[in-house]
Amino acid sequence: MDARLTEIVKEQPCALVFVTISGAHLYGFPSPDSDYDLRGVHILPPREVLGLDPGRDTIEIARDEPGLELDLVTHDAAKFFALMLKRNGYVLEQLYSPLVLHTTPAHAELKSIGARCITKHHAHHYLGFSDTQWKLFEKESPRRVKPLLYVYRVLLTGIHLMRTGRIEANLRILNEIFALPNIESLIQRKLAGPEQSTLDDADFEFHRSAYAKLVAELETASAQSDLPDAPTAKPALNDLLLRLRLG
Repeated sequence: MDARLTEIVKEQPCALVFVTISGAHLYGFPSPDSDYDLRGVHILPPREVLGLDPGRDTIEIARDEPGLELDLVTHDAAKFFALMLKRNGYVLEQLYSPLVLHTTPAHAELKSIGARCITKHHAHHYLGFSDTQWKLFEKESPRRVKPLLYVYRVLLTGIHLMRTGRIEANLRILNEIFALPNIESLIQRKLAGPEQSTLDDADFEFHRSAYAKLVAELETASAQSDLPDAPTAKPALNDLLLRLRLG
């Protein structure tokens, strides 16, 4: 990772619970020109929570420097915790990302609490996102590797989550479990850069069949999952939020 990333994190105006790397770097297939997607949680000071002029519950920063393009998005703890209680796979992937730029004891506590936010209904998040990416892939000409890799990534993440209750967003690690053909060759094409990042139309039917099979597999995994129907973490999240606010 570029050392400038940690310096940019240090410049943020609010205290941070954590900052991790998401996007293609987390998913295991960054291109040579991929930007960095940094995600995290900040803590608004009491005056910006209690006063008439509320602080920013989302802070977004973009940088485009020679050799380094990034966007950093952090949510205030209250907003992030509320998202954790919904069927939002994105925030859980950010929370559990192993690519950590900034961490605290509260981050470790939040990861422990996060397990009680996972429900069988998170399958809907992954089904919805895979549908969006598949439609993007389907209508393109020429068709790009990137949205197809996202299709595979989210479906495998969702199936794995339904079966194990654990978040895994790295496609290469997931494919060590699922052993799907062509995944590694697709990743290699994405890593090689734009000149090899499109697919021949002859490959379309193969991937459409694989997509339909994985959608059905995720639906079945959700129906058979032992995960709960609703999160149970609200009291613990509320307690953590109060302690973060009160310092």
